[in-house]
Amino acid sequence: MKTNMEDIDQLIKETLTQEEAKFYDELEEQNVLQMMLGIFSGKNKWIIILMNIMTLVFFGLAVYCTVQFFDTEVTNDLIKWGIGGIVFLLAVSMMKIFAWMQMDKNALIREIKRLELQVSSLAGKM
Repeated sequence: MKTNMEDIDQLIKETLTQEEAKFYDELEEQNVLQMMLGIFSGKNKWIIILMNIMTLVFFGLAVYCTVQFFDTEVTNDLIKWGIGGIVFLLAVSMMKIFAWMQMDKNALIREIKRLELQVSSLAGKM
């Protein structure tokens, strides 16, 4: 299967111009670190930066609530600090899920561009 995909990639590169082949090479699969850094580019990088700042703030508040939870002995305070810690950890989780969804979106866009390039090279052959 791997050699078949490499053969298809080679055929596509042969039909493309030099500029198109360079663009096609840029669309290769990325590792996790490249995908994480990739969400900080584009039109919405400001919201990703803001969400990462808020994630750090919410994580700090969750740690503070946890410390206060173990430091108190009054039942009502235990409930308040426990719920506060859970809410902040849920907020951190939701922001991380949003970031992973952005990474997945970027990967899908990259694959769609590869398909468009393949279709245009096949159309050029016909």
